[in-house]
Amino acid sequence: MRSLRKARMRTILTGTALLAAAGLLAGCTSSGETEDVVDQGTSSDENAASGDTVVIGFSGPAADHGWLGAINSGAQAAASSFNDVELKVAEGTNDANAQIAAVETFINEGVDAIVLLPTDGAALTEVAIKAMEAGIPVINVDREFSSPFAARTTVLGDNYGMGVSAGTYICEQLDGNEDAVVAEIAGIDSLPLTQDRSQGFADALADCGLEVTARVAADFTVAGGEAAASQLLSANPQIDALWNHDDDQGVGVLAAINSAGRDEFFMVGGAGSKNAMEAIQADDSVLKATVIYPSTQAADGVALARLIAQGKTMSDLITPSVPTRIVLDAPVVTKDNVDQFIDLAFES
Repeated sequence: MRSLRKARMRTILTGTALLAAAGLLAGCTSSGETEDVVDQGTSSDENAASGDTVVIGFSGPAADHGWLGAINSGAQAAASSFNDVELKVAEGTNDANAQIAAVETFINEGVDAIVLLPTDGAALTEVAIKAMEAGIPVINVDREFSSPFAARTTVLGDNYGMGVSAGTYICEQLDGNEDAVVAEIAGIDSLPLTQDRSQGFADALADCGLEVTARVAADFTVAGGEAAASQLLSANPQIDALWNHDDDQGVGVLAAINSAGRDEFFMVGGAGSKNAMEAIQADDSVLKATVIYPSTQAADGVALARLIAQGKTMSDLITPSVPTRIVLDAPVVTKDNVDQFIDLAFES
């Protein structure tokens, strides 16, 4: 059965490449004249139509954070929206060995696809490759594997883009004030995602002649955010703008700000929690904006796993395929557009 699935995967991928090439060739004639582009993939109606039942294994870390909780519930909600998807959910864990065991169970059960948000991308790479070699497409979510052979498709939020969005918004609000004091409360500094967010932030600020004046790191928790913010506020009697990387830890950050009685600056959050968006709507605190880091990534992974397992394509693309890498947008949410995003917000 695995060999058949492996052959099917190889056929789908090879056929997709051939169709893409054919589509490109159809776009021009020998005389150089351009013809109409022919879409050779599946249509939106074909994608929506029920197909063979797809069994998808889903594994993610423990939901010890509002964003991760939304990741898990989003995957289940996406699966429930399709009448041809059966989702098998492994218990969330922060133990890489336990997650490896869960993926091995999915392989042994012969699921049709696996959606995996690894607790540690490098640690889960080998077992993901094992699944791929068994003919089971793996959709990697949020934390990347260390080998390109470990996933059919990777769905990512844009950590660097989050920093760019936050920095760009702050530049716009400070409007050329190059003496402004800009502060930053990061997440866990050892994580590449934190490093990417900080680099994007620094690069965007530099573009308008600003730099981070004061910076502390927290740990994505309420308590950690409160402690880090208290430290930052004590050391800096004047701040003009503050970017906090994470809305969950932002609950503690706002508590520290309120306790200190500080309101001379504006604050930008990160990730897109419901309580942050409600505060932005109310416009009664220093929190004026947040930058989205989509908690819908696993839901997207489930939808893509279904398409791939059924041999379908993304209907809005001319190239008849499902991309191997999808990086989602990092828009800024303010009181002017919060109504567009709040329904997708997660609970801290």
